[in-house]
Amino acid sequence: MAVSSSYQAIYEAVARVPRGRVATYGDIAAVAGLPGRARQVGYALHRSPPGLPWHRILRADGRIALPADSTAALTQRRRLEDEGVTFLGGRVDLDRYRWLQES
Repeated sequence: MAVSSSYQAIYEAVARVPRGRVATYGDIAAVAGLPGRARQVGYALHRSPPGLPWHRILRADGRIALPADSTAALTQRRRLEDEGVTFLGGRVDLDRYRWLQES
């Protein structure tokens, strides 16, 4: 299956987020050259290739976007915690863990 150029740009941006760090859907959209298209990042991640660190992408408020009791949300949280990212009240402290692309 062919991947659109915008999805490819999203996947490349997600792949740059280092272990133990997170980014928001909006951050990834901006890095991918698609500012204001955070929802498109979500759509792309739903179809992401194996091995992409999709678990490092969160909502703008630091929460996991998936339904809280879903297997995928539990997997995402476990993967982040395995990388040393902590949650407080269901949120990740973006001031502490957010990855910001270097200019």
